[in-house]
Amino acid sequence: MEKLVEEPENKVGANNVELNLDSLLDVPIDISIEIGRTKMSIGDLLSLSKGSIVELKRTAGEAVDIYVNGKLLGKGEVVVVNERLGVRVVKIVAPVERVQKLV
Repeated sequence: MEKLVEEPENKVGANNVELNLDSLLDVPIDISIEIGRTKMSIGDLLSLSKGSIVELKRTAGEAVDIYVNGKLLGKGEVVVVNERLGVRVVKIVAPVERVQKLV
């Protein structure tokens, strides 16, 4: 009589983790770049018109924040590429720093 040996299919355990990252490569993500923030009163907001300048709480030349799906990924610098704005990644934020930003 033959013995049937069952092989586990994609068994996930502490010592046996099998991931297929190829299946994630086409998942869409949202990337946003934040150049700065500010606070203003509703009155100041309503008085804005064409040509108004909104001052941000970030200095010129300071690195911008790069967010992926609303989570801080890193820092970058604004560049111009073929007459379009872009961001050069200069730092990827460590997981510990990401957690500290949440607090």
